[in-house]
Amino acid sequence: MTQAQDKMLSWFIFRALPVGNPVRKALIDRFKDPDAIFNAPAHELKKTQGLSPRALCAILSHDELTSKAIRELESVSARRLSVLVYTDPVYPALLREIPDPPMVLFYDGRLNSEQPCFSIVGSRKATSYGKNIARHLAKALACRGFCLVSGMASGIDTEAHKGALDAGGTTLAVMGAGLNHVYPSQNKGLYRKIAASGAALSEFSLDDPPRAGHFPVRNRIIAGISCGTLVVEAARKSGALITARLAGEYNREVFAVPGSILSSQSRGTHRLLRDGARLVENEADIIEELGQFVSARGPENGVWNKKKPGQTQGIKKSAQVMDKAKSLVYNHLDPYPRHIDEIINAAGIESSRVLVILTELELSGVIRRHPGNLFSLSKE
Repeated sequence: MTQAQDKMLSWFIFRALPVGNPVRKALIDRFKDPDAIFNAPAHELKKTQGLSPRALCAILSHDELTSKAIRELESVSARRLSVLVYTDPVYPALLREIPDPPMVLFYDGRLNSEQPCFSIVGSRKATSYGKNIARHLAKALACRGFCLVSGMASGIDTEAHKGALDAGGTTLAVMGAGLNHVYPSQNKGLYRKIAASGAALSEFSLDDPPRAGHFPVRNRIIAGISCGTLVVEAARKSGALITARLAGEYNREVFAVPGSILSSQSRGTHRLLRDGARLVENEADIIEELGQFVSARGPENGVWNKKKPGQTQGIKKSAQVMDKAKSLVYNHLDPYPRHIDEIINAAGIESSRVLVILTELELSGVIRRHPGNLFSLSKE
C-alpha cells in the first residue's frame, strides 16, 4: 500500500461505520479527521449528538472493518478513480453545507469545485417536448459557464447531459449505483463522454448495484451541489420532485418548465409552480435569478469565447446562446409543425423579427421548415 493509500485508509474505514451521514458530519466537525475519531476515548465520543451505542461500539472496534476497507481502496486504485473526502479544500462548498453531506465521493473524470453547478432533472418517460427543452436549456446554460448536473437516468437527465456536451461544456453525472455499474446500460457511451469532459460521481461502493433506495439518497447530492435546480417534466409522484424539495430545503433556487395541462408528465411540475417555483420559458429566466454565478457580460456576440476563472474546459466557439426573443420563438415550437402566424401570435414578437429568427434556427439545424410556412423542432 502506498503512502497516499495509507493516508486514505482511515476514511474508507470511517465510511464503513454503521452510522448516518449527519452523525459522521458531527464526528468530523468535532474531531477533524477519522484518525482522531478512532483514537478518541469513549467518554469523548459519547458527547457526539446522535451517536448510538452500536455506532460507538463500531468505532471502538474499527479494526474489524480494516480488511474490507483495504479491498475497497485497492479496487478504487485499480480503476484509477479519484477520491474526494469531506475535509478536502476542493470539496464543493455548497455540498458541504447540507445536513448530511457524503464523507467520501468516488469520481471518474475531473471535478472543478470553483465552477458553478446547476441541475436539470425530470421524468424518465419524457415527451419529445420535454427532451428538446432539457437539451436546449442545458446547452444554453453550459455556454454561460455552468456545469450541468443530473442523474444520467433515461429521459430528461440524459438530454441534460447531452445538451451540455453539445455546447462543449462540462457536466456531472451523480450516479445511483457504484461506478462499476453504468445505469441505464444504454448510457455507457454517454458515461464515457461525461467522464472525458466532466465527471461521473458516486458515494456508493464500486460494486453496489442500482437499487430503488439509492436514487432518493443520490438526489440530495444533485440538489446540494447545485445553486439551482430545474424540473423539466415530472409526474405527480416523481424522483425529480424529491430533488426539487431538497433544493428548497437547502435554500437553493427551484425552477420548473410548464407543460401541457393534458400531459401526466406535467402534473408534478405544475404543482411545483403552484408552490412557488420560478417559471422558466427560456434560459434568461434562470440567468436573471442566478446571474451572480456567471459572467456579468456573458457570451460575446452570442458565443462564449472567454475562459472563466476556475473553468477547466473551454466552450466551443460555435456554440450559440439564444437571446430572449429567439428563446421565446424556440419555446413556442414543438415536434408538430406550426404555422408561422400561430408562432408570431404565441411569441408576441413582430412578424419580421420572428421570420429572421426562424431562418437563423433553420440554418443552425435546430428547426425544420415545411411547405405552407410551417415549422417544427428538428428531430435530431
